[in-house]
Amino acid sequence: MRVLIGGGSGFVGQELMGLLRVKGHEVTVISRQPGPGRITWGELESRGLPPCDGVVNLAGENLMNPLRWWNESYKKDLFSSRINTTKALSRAIAASSSPPHSWVLVSGVACYKPSLTAEYTEDSEWTPYDLLSRLVKEWEAAARLPEKVSETTKQVVIRSGVVLGRDGGAMKQMLLPFWLGLGGTLGSGSQPFPWIHVSDLAGIIARSLDPPPDAPGPSPQVYNGVAPALNTNYEFTKELGQVLRRPTVLPVPGFVLNALLGSERAMVLTQGQKVIPKQTLESGYQYQYTDLTSALKQIVES
Repeated sequence: MRVLIGGGSGFVGQELMGLLRVKGHEVTVISRQPGPGRITWGELESRGLPPCDGVVNLAGENLMNPLRWWNESYKKDLFSSRINTTKALSRAIAASSSPPHSWVLVSGVACYKPSLTAEYTEDSEWTPYDLLSRLVKEWEAAARLPEKVSETTKQVVIRSGVVLGRDGGAMKQMLLPFWLGLGGTLGSGSQPFPWIHVSDLAGIIARSLDPPPDAPGPSPQVYNGVAPALNTNYEFTKELGQVLRRPTVLPVPGFVLNALLGSERAMVLTQGQKVIPKQTLESGYQYQYTDLTSALKQIVES
């Protein structure tokens, strides 16, 4: 299978590329810089979609980029980096004389409103309530294919939780303070913490690229890209401290996170959602890491 990946040079993209290549698939990355095994976004716009069987978009400015202040410029980049790349790919697929059989977008669980009690599956109805949920709405809308194309190309949306892995994502920023004994709960600690190991997210994406057994429908298949465990930030913090054999006694108050990150961005850490991967499990996907202990041990010991 030939797979085209937007944002393939990032944390999740590297994991996905490795998995696909192990399975014997050919991978091409869309990047800002040309090079072997790559095309640029400009080439996609001017030349159209290269021959491929599956397309994935992982492109987007890092929400938790520690080097950027939370301001209007940053918010604009969060939207444009996701929506413009998604539109470019969906347009290229729609215009192709030989469209791929699968088109996968990875978005986020920020569409679901934070709650200590509500549980969300892929079937849960939701409406935008803040900046990040509006982003998810526009992002997923940008991926929709015209009805004629959707008759031959399977559309998949994977809503990812916090991605855990050694070489990127949230863990890259957390490991050092926890190693130094400076780790602690964020805000109250009671907020749900939807997470997934990067190997499992890559696995769900790879499975979603398989050719559809039947004619695909006009609506995308939605999978919650989270582990089947329901954990809180407190449980995550304590488990990481135990795996590292370090104390976790320095909580970070919500107002500090609001000041450092901006209140809209800090909500991702201080509030959360109970997200259940109902459709993901029903699809037959077998998780490698179903609980925090096994996921964190793999990350710390690798």
